[in-house]
Amino acid sequence: MGNEHALRWGLLGAGAMAGSFADNLRTEGFTLQAVGARDGGRAREFADRYGIATAHEGYDALVNDPTVDVVYVNTTHNLHAEHALLAIEAGKPVLVEKAFTVTAAEARRVAEAARAAGVFAMEAMWTRFLPSTDFVRERIADGSLGDVRAVITDHSQRLTHVPRLNDPALAGGALLDLGVYNVSFALDLLGPPSDVVARGTLTDSGVDAEVSMILTHAGGAHCHGRCSLRCSAPNGGVVTGTDGYLVLDGSFYNWTRVRRYSSGHELLETFEPQRTSQGLHFEAREVERCVAQGLTESPRMTLDDSIAVMQVLDELRRQVGAVLPQDLVRPEC
Repeated sequence: MGNEHALRWGLLGAGAMAGSFADNLRTEGFTLQAVGARDGGRAREFADRYGIATAHEGYDALVNDPTVDVVYVNTTHNLHAEHALLAIEAGKPVLVEKAFTVTAAEARRVAEAARAAGVFAMEAMWTRFLPSTDFVRERIADGSLGDVRAVITDHSQRLTHVPRLNDPALAGGALLDLGVYNVSFALDLLGPPSDVVARGTLTDSGVDAEVSMILTHAGGAHCHGRCSLRCSAPNGGVVTGTDGYLVLDGSFYNWTRVRRYSSGHELLETFEPQRTSQGLHFEAREVERCVAQGLTESPRMTLDDSIAVMQVLDELRRQVGAVLPQDLVRPEC
């Protein structure tokens, strides 16, 4: 693996997220080798649009393609676990779009399979790999904020018109699409919570439409988060400490500007993003780095990290009364 982007990527799924990923990786010089979709015509159309060499009808053909080195799963949430396991069974490193799975039980099953097979697996939570997030973590680590007491985030987009987000069979709802960012960001900065409190409302179909959450972390620090499918918001974020605070411009989960203020509200420092693309390539770069080093997990987004996020999402969904088919599946003993 002499050059920077040595792996040949196969995209399992040809939806909108796959388009964003393909466009970003192509811009940043990665190798897009193949795409697979249930509909072969759709796969061919996608391949032509993004300059991808091979189009496969069906997912088995994609994961077993010998010219594919790594698989990116971007199907609907309800299929993430199934398709991650398909790639793992084929011995292919796999990057699974967020949310990693529908439930923590599914996440554990994928993690166990990856570890047993010695195959790399990671959740595509791109926020963890962005330069803006690196800046936030560095300012927490170097003591610039003092003792961090709160992380406050909103992720609201008016998406009631998107059919899959209203469909329990497709694992719809605000939490798995939007709230996963609030939760993952909080756990990245503060660690797993000791207590979870949620209030929310449901759509007519029974999925979560709006959720407000308070997570309690070590030392009594709190995450205040909100997600909604019913309205749009600036989607900014604030990290508050005893000696100052950070303001993340909307969207907090994006490759965005971050400003550091003193406790007296004096602007001390600004991180200005030098964007060359959307920023999805940072997670792909991490996959390639880990695979090149023989790692089966990323230290920045371990499988246990993904399981911890899914556990919180499970509890949030339970507290607001949203029940998905996967919630009714009893874990295997």
